[in-house]
Order: sequence, then C-alpha cells, then structure tokens
Amino acid sequence: MPLQELLTQIEHALAPVRHVMKPILSDPLVMGVWALFVVASVGTLLWDIRERNQALPSLMKGVWTLVVLYSGPFGLAVYWYSGRTQISTDSLWRRGFRSTAHCYSGCGAGEVLGFVLLAGLLALQSTLVITAGTFALAYLFGYALTVGPLMQEGVGFGEAMLDALYSETPSITIMEIAAIGTDLLIASQAHISDLLFWGALAFSLSVGFVFAYPVNAALVYFGVKEGMKNPAEMGQSQSTEQAQAAD
Repeated sequence: MPLQELLTQIEHALAPVRHVMKPILSDPLVMGVWALFVVASVGTLLWDIRERNQALPSLMKGVWTLVVLYSGPFGLAVYWYSGRTQISTDSLWRRGFRSTAHCYSGCGAGEVLGFVLLAGLLALQSTLVITAGTFALAYLFGYALTVGPLMQEGVGFGEAMLDALYSETPSITIMEIAAIGTDLLIASQAHISDLLFWGALAFSLSVGFVFAYPVNAALVYFGVKEGMKNPAEMGQSQSTEQAQAAD
C-alpha cells in the first residue's frame, strides 16, 4: 500500500478526534482557563523547587520547568509523583516518568520551534517539509540534551553521540510521530495568528508524552537507558551535608 494512501486512511479513521478537539482547542474561554492553569502550575513548581527541592541538579530543574510549561497540571503531577526529593520510594514507573520528562523537554522545544518557524512564521504549505523539519529539530534538541551533559562529564563527542542515538532514538521517534501527527491532524490549516494553532500545539505535546512513556519505561527496564537519578537520594545527600556543616 502506498504511503500516501495509508496516511489518508489513518486521517479518515481519526477524523472524529479532529471534529471533537478543533472546537475545544479554538475556544477562547477553554484556552484562557488552560493558560491560567499553566501559570499556576509553573508557579507551584518554581516555589516547590526553591523551598523544598534545591538539591535537584540544574538540568532537572530546567527539565521540569519545560515539562510543566508544556503540559500544565499534567506536567506538575508527573513532577510531584516522580521528580521530587520527597518521593517515598523509587520504582520503574517513576524512573520511566523522569526519563520521559528528560526526553520531552528537549524534543518539545524542537517541536515548538519547528511548527512556529515552518508552519507559522514561514507559512509553508508543504506538510512533508513541515514534518521533516520539525522531526529534525526535535531530534537535534533531544540528542543535545543527552550529549551535552555527557560531554561535561568528560565523555568524548563520538561516544556521547552513539549513546544518545542508541538510548534516545526509540522514544524520540514515537513521541514525535504521536505529537506531530496529532498537531497536523487537528490544525494543519491553522495560521500562527489562530488560537487553534497554539491550542493544538500544546495538546500535541502532551499526547507525545503519553505515547513515549511506555517506550521509556521499557528502555529503562531492559537497561537501554539508566533513567534519571533517584531524587530522594539527592535530598538525603543534601540533608547529610547540612548536618555536617551544622556540626
């Protein structure tokens, strides 16, 4: 079956999703309420990090900020469950969430930049060009978020890049197929000045996270990815250092 025919069949099958989501994501009241939720969620996150979770590495503070900025209360719930030093015990599911959040923060930035630049500012009409360009930026940002920290630890660029290709490609691919596909399904004809353009972009990011989570959990389970460090251990280390300093 030709690829174009397959894509057309998929689009027809998912048409009910488009019919339901388009009016919701283009409603000023709905999107205004969502914006308030995002602002409140980001504020809560920043307060919690400042008051209770200074032990988190700077990289993860940035990761969680982007996750909550993209996904509002959903992102905050993921942080609360898996990213705080106060979690009771660690688990595969929490490690999967942290790994997905790490991937999501970089890939999300690439997706936002891709759609805003290609579909928005440049107003390109070619779905293929928009898709390919956004995929490329998502891979670039996603890999950079792995390669950069590894090189800071003294790993050579070649080795760091191979590690990123091996560990990140499956999750980035699934995440972006789901996210970019959702955005194009709902808002392929929307202009950057349309509320639907931004609403579909925000919604598609969270869809990408949901689809990428089981992939990341599986990669952690099989040892392909280590998963991000247990934040509770960071909190314990900080408490020990504070106690020693007090003595």
